[in-house]
Amino acid sequence: MIKFLQTPSRTKKIVLGGLLLIICIAMVITLIPGGFLGDALGFGSSLGQGVLAKVGDQEVTYLEAQQTARMMVRERFPKGAPSQLMPYFLQQAVQELVMQKAMLVEAERLGLRIDDAELADFLQHGELPGQTPLNLGAMFFPNGQFIGQEQYEDLVERAFNMSVPQFEAALKTELLLRKLRNVVQGGVTVSDEQLRQEYLYDNAKVKFAYVVLTLDDVAKQIKPAEAELKAYYDKNKNNYANAIPEKRKVQYVFISDDAVKAQVQVTPDDLKSYYNQHLDAFRVPDEVKVRHIFIKLPAPGPDGQPDAKGIEAARAKAEDVLKQLRAGKSFEELAKKYSEDPGSAKDGGELGWIGRGRMAPEFEQAAFSLKPGETSGLVQSSYGFHIIQVEDKRTAHLQTLDEVKSKIEPSLVAQRAAQKAETLANAVESQARAPGALQATAHKNGLELLTTPLVSRNDTIPVIGQSPEFVAAVFSARPNSAPEMVRLPNGYAILQVLEVKPPQTPSFEEIKSRVEEDFRHERSGELLTQKLQELSDRAHASHDVAKAAAEVGATVKTSDLVKPDQQVPDIGSLAGSAAVVFDMKPGEISSPIQVPQGGAVVSLLERQEADLAGFDGQKEQIREKLLTQKRDQMLNLFVDSLQQRLEKEGKIRINRQEMERLMPKSEAS
Repeated sequence: MIKFLQTPSRTKKIVLGGLLLIICIAMVITLIPGGFLGDALGFGSSLGQGVLAKVGDQEVTYLEAQQTARMMVRERFPKGAPSQLMPYFLQQAVQELVMQKAMLVEAERLGLRIDDAELADFLQHGELPGQTPLNLGAMFFPNGQFIGQEQYEDLVERAFNMSVPQFEAALKTELLLRKLRNVVQGGVTVSDEQLRQEYLYDNAKVKFAYVVLTLDDVAKQIKPAEAELKAYYDKNKNNYANAIPEKRKVQYVFISDDAVKAQVQVTPDDLKSYYNQHLDAFRVPDEVKVRHIFIKLPAPGPDGQPDAKGIEAARAKAEDVLKQLRAGKSFEELAKKYSEDPGSAKDGGELGWIGRGRMAPEFEQAAFSLKPGETSGLVQSSYGFHIIQVEDKRTAHLQTLDEVKSKIEPSLVAQRAAQKAETLANAVESQARAPGALQATAHKNGLELLTTPLVSRNDTIPVIGQSPEFVAAVFSARPNSAPEMVRLPNGYAILQVLEVKPPQTPSFEEIKSRVEEDFRHERSGELLTQKLQELSDRAHASHDVAKAAAEVGATVKTSDLVKPDQQVPDIGSLAGSAAVVFDMKPGEISSPIQVPQGGAVVSLLERQEADLAGFDGQKEQIREKLLTQKRDQMLNLFVDSLQQRLEKEGKIRINRQEMERLMPKSEAS
């Protein structure tokens, strides 16, 4: 179950087949007439400005890619990520969106559809995936009763930041992709022998000697002469074409949200008026403060039903925990030890304050029926078994103005500041349309006119900093055209491009340091391959990896007894190329293998085979793992084949010109 839907913003956390796709599509979707159980998606027209790719009749826009990339960054770096990572995430976003839309095209080709009845059933009984699965029925049909159209529309807008037509169209898209994945993955099975072999592999242990040679060690031995570098530059000159990027000089006025906020005043009457107009927002519902211990049910099998033995095993585990609890053991310590809800287990099962309509119905009924200090028996939901402890309760009430004015005031200030900033930005843009009028307009409005030197796409802009929105506007504008306004995360900019310096190919002297770096990188790779092969040959010839290491001046190390899911210093994860060690026999020496910083040669010293005594206890867990792996492999093969076919048919088209215009070369694919 994982932390029960306490924060609606968590619903924006997504992966393929989850809410990332839903929200990204909803951001660019055409608004559709209708309400509850509205119609389908609407997409743009042909390739054009701002369109990076087209899949069938569906466009991938630069705005959509930016929004998707920002969501990826927020998902992976909740506390913020360096702006330098945005080019990488923009690349990933374009690839992800092309792949998603390709799947939608294929679903349509196969005649797959989602009708209103399926959507209605999903709204009442379905859930959306994510770190916190979202039970839609608990939101919209508490106790099996629809909450009403008006409350439904309000809840969708607050929880998802979407209109109802956008939300319903996005849900249909999610259901359509689920249906397609079921078609692709439906025939995947795992035999008992495969389970046995996987158990034996997972639980085998090995101990090995290893010698690592790193790229850095090899690179130190490479001392290129000037003539070598010059020859390398001449040979690879095409690689350095336009290596000095396009630069532009721009003048702009920046209207900061924070600066405008400082000018906004909110009176006590304003606060009272806002409070009276939004009383429903300040009604606190019945709430309980709870802890829980959660034992999850096994994943559904190919038939869509969980394994009966797995359910009974989960029940038995939960009953054992309940028995320990009733014997006097600490709820908090038992939750930390046994609970399978990673979001709350580390906090002793603490879920905090929870209102009605945010939990599975069975959980809610049990939680609200308990008194503070009481603990439930086993409560089974569609997710698993819960043991619930109520710490406190509070009844529904209306918060007073004094209680909420500290929240109202910042909201009012931000709202009025946004309106004031937009009005001012529109006025400046309009007044500055005459040639050379931007400076006079800035002065007239008490704003500073800023001018950059020649800057590239990756430079930091004075006052504004790193801003993909500002850079996109600068590098798409024509020199000396009328100023244009662009909305930034922290304000507005009204900008005008003064000068453009096209990209240039540097001379050898200008790029000598990069040429030397490229030369070393290429030569060190070749030299590392040569030295690793020499090390391997010597070890095989002498049947002694330690002796071979001494002959080449390297150090031999020895691992502990390790399993396939563990890591070894300098080798890294044994799930990668180093996994070959689990297929070796004692005394056997490997060929060169790749490791994170270079390469290695290993010699197996000892092998401990797995004891089958624990097989039955892990069988279902292994089955779930293998089924997931095989389904993922099947889906990946399907998507790769689909993209290749659609590209050959001309149904996937990449707008290279627009990619190069809107995205730095390092970002364009």
